[in-house]
Amino acid sequence: MKKYLVELIGTFLFVLVVGMTVISPGAGNLAPLAIGCILMIMVYAGGHVSGGHYNPAVTLSVWMRGRCAGSDVLPYWVFQILGALAASQVVCFLKGNPTVTPQILSVGPSLVAEFIGTFTLCYVVLNVATAKATAGNSYFGLAIGFAVVVMAYALGGVSGGAFNPAIATGITAMHLEKVSNLWVYLAGDLAAGAVAAGVFKFVHPEDP
Repeated sequence: MKKYLVELIGTFLFVLVVGMTVISPGAGNLAPLAIGCILMIMVYAGGHVSGGHYNPAVTLSVWMRGRCAGSDVLPYWVFQILGALAASQVVCFLKGNPTVTPQILSVGPSLVAEFIGTFTLCYVVLNVATAKATAGNSYFGLAIGFAVVVMAYALGGVSGGAFNPAIATGITAMHLEKVSNLWVYLAGDLAAGAVAAGVFKFVHPEDP
């Protein structure tokens, strides 16, 4: 239960920062930096307990790579989504229940952007936080957080830059995205997590 609580808290704070920095008055062009930094902080804070996933796509990727118990996958997903939904309600309360216009997505480019961004994040997680060659390093949280910063700046204008089904759920609950677009994030992000695990295992066959 400790692991699940850590995942809930981390995802809650992650989505909270997303909402508070994106919804006006927000942080403007600095929003991706704040979002990446809170992920970095929570990875360092909770990584030793739960692995610091805060992202169903990362959980899927780490499980497929063999570093997450199958019995933990569904509970991780549930607590990540619960944290995201709770954060979305807090953001709406703190922002005074603002009227928000959902982003208009182009499905094809958005799917590709979400896939690339999530693949990058998951691939970095697997290499810096689960590989034997990088075991015990002190930079894993920084690499993971800044993977999100870079991809958000590069691809956020295309898809909104969720790279995380929990974030996608949270921003949908905050009306930043349409419910009808949620499948784009679920499909693109989870597929990217699975592919990242496959690539990692191919590149590192000696690292079970």
